[in-house]
Amino acid sequence: MPTNTTTDIRRPDVRHDVSLITDDDVHLFNEGTHFDLQTKLGAHLCAAADGAEGACFAVWAPNARSVAISGEFNGWNQRSHALRPRGSSGIWEGFIPGVGQGTLYKYHIVARDSGYEVDKADPFGVFHEVAPKTASIVWDLDYGWSDEEWMSARASRNRLDAPLSIYEVHLGAWRRVAEDGNRSLSYRELAPQLAEHVQQCGFTHVEFLPVMEHPFFGSWGYQTTGYFAPTSRYGTPQDFKYLVDYLHQHGIGVILDWVPSHFPSDEHGLAYFDGTHLFEHADPRQGFHPDWNSYIFNYGRNEVRSFLLSNALFWLDEYHIDGLRVDAVASMLYLDYSRKEGEWIPNKYGGRENLEAIDFLRTFNTTIYQRRPDVQTIAEESTAWPMVSRPTYVGGLGFGLKWDMGWMHDTLRYMSHEPIHRKFHHDRLSFRMIYAFNENFTLPLSHDEVVHGKGSLLGKMPGDDWQKFANLRLLYGYMYGMPGKKLLFMGGEFGQPGEWQHDGSLQWDLAKQLPHSAVQRWLSTLNRFYSGEKALHEWDCDPAGFEWIDANDSEESVVSFLRKAKTSDDLIAVVCNFTPVPRPNYRIGVPRGGYWREILNSDAVEHGGSGQGNLGGVEASPIGYHGRPCSLNLTLPPLGAVFLKSDAAQPKAGE
Repeated sequence: MPTNTTTDIRRPDVRHDVSLITDDDVHLFNEGTHFDLQTKLGAHLCAAADGAEGACFAVWAPNARSVAISGEFNGWNQRSHALRPRGSSGIWEGFIPGVGQGTLYKYHIVARDSGYEVDKADPFGVFHEVAPKTASIVWDLDYGWSDEEWMSARASRNRLDAPLSIYEVHLGAWRRVAEDGNRSLSYRELAPQLAEHVQQCGFTHVEFLPVMEHPFFGSWGYQTTGYFAPTSRYGTPQDFKYLVDYLHQHGIGVILDWVPSHFPSDEHGLAYFDGTHLFEHADPRQGFHPDWNSYIFNYGRNEVRSFLLSNALFWLDEYHIDGLRVDAVASMLYLDYSRKEGEWIPNKYGGRENLEAIDFLRTFNTTIYQRRPDVQTIAEESTAWPMVSRPTYVGGLGFGLKWDMGWMHDTLRYMSHEPIHRKFHHDRLSFRMIYAFNENFTLPLSHDEVVHGKGSLLGKMPGDDWQKFANLRLLYGYMYGMPGKKLLFMGGEFGQPGEWQHDGSLQWDLAKQLPHSAVQRWLSTLNRFYSGEKALHEWDCDPAGFEWIDANDSEESVVSFLRKAKTSDDLIAVVCNFTPVPRPNYRIGVPRGGYWREILNSDAVEHGGSGQGNLGGVEASPIGYHGRPCSLNLTLPPLGAVFLKSDAAQPKAGE
């Protein structure tokens, strides 16, 4: 870890003639509308008017009696370098000459009334020691980006009518170096390997589980202490920028999981910061999460809003991030989330809705899209809260997309049934389309479904080995046929058989072996067709792009539907057979005649299937069926999904 090697405890005391903070900054911060706090608070290398070089420090601790900087530059003396309060703003600041890049430091805070003393990491620190150490590091974020081409065009990559196929990744467990103590790859080691794999699989974006600094590796990053710092476990801030830059240069977008819903109770973190519940609610009925043993932000406090909004924009601006997936939105929206009667406080109207969190989320989304209209915000929201991904001006929360948790649970529950029983659960396939366009949905098969005893996706599939893999390919085919953006957690692309373990690597030894390699070929094919066929993505979020052909064939456990493009005559029929029984002479109605090419078949031999299908395509017959003027007589492969594209050159029936 780079550090300042000088530890001269005789360095000059704190100077107060240098400040990065203006009166306007103080006003906006206290008002809750300062969105660039990271340029003012924290530690910043700077110079005084007389040319003295050092670092400006500033921290918010309104209940403190005193705040001092202790670090390696003063032998970790907790009294020698005291900061001075900035009026009544609650901010303490000072300039320390001689402090340079790599200097370790902490804030030593003494509370005003209780005498409580504590050493805190910098809430605005951009770099921290590797856990379990807790000091912050003075660091400059300068970096020479090379992703101009991506940044200038990314609006077209992130639009709702663009293909978004997201590969969800935990950086520390994607691939490890067994011969070097099973260590995780560094950011720079990850860059070429991850980019190559993502390109090979055809994903458009990666989504990283939280990279923000966190003390407990087993939290996967969801217990954040350093909101402004990528974890130092894998390298420096510049190393993480290199990873993002490299992915952008290879045409891959980057989404980060962001956790404004709760933070851990570790002493060096945000909790009880200045001897009071500064960032969190004091009342545990509002300020403490019983599920996660973590604190809840006080969204009604202006300075906390400034902190969180500045943090969101920081990742978009400083690290060129293309989207933020907001974790645990439901826990923010409901005051009684995971609480029993009497364990929560109603809002001023007597309801269970968290009015302050709702207002914060609306402000968050409005601010993000005003300042960065070419990115996406994505809500992980698990309830039926209305208009999560609708604009704030019509009463929505303002997110761009929302995870469809209902689809995930219904589909995986359906797929877990033995095929002979699936006809009794057919509504789990059809129900989704009742609400499918109430929100702009992403279809997630995420990390949450392959941990804590739930088994892998492959492990959820019934039957013998051949049927398990066929079911998995069918699941992916059905997913990519359905309207909605796509998300798949790492390991799913090659059918990892074991449940995900955060302290190990993916089972890469299997990825190149049949039938796992065949699953990856199928997923790669799906991704490329999803991106290349407008009918499969342009109207992902609009009912005009979808029609059922037949949603009710529960007896045969078959669903069939049409996907349509926005600006062309492209038309694709998707038919899924959820039983291991081949179905020859299966007829579906279609709206036009001509030749329908079989463009995808999950049962193709190269994908590990039995090779049953329609010999390249089918000519439509002028036989009305399913209320349509023409029909196709198909062979449905066992546990198979087939996609058939209409030859657009052919006239529609009746023309």
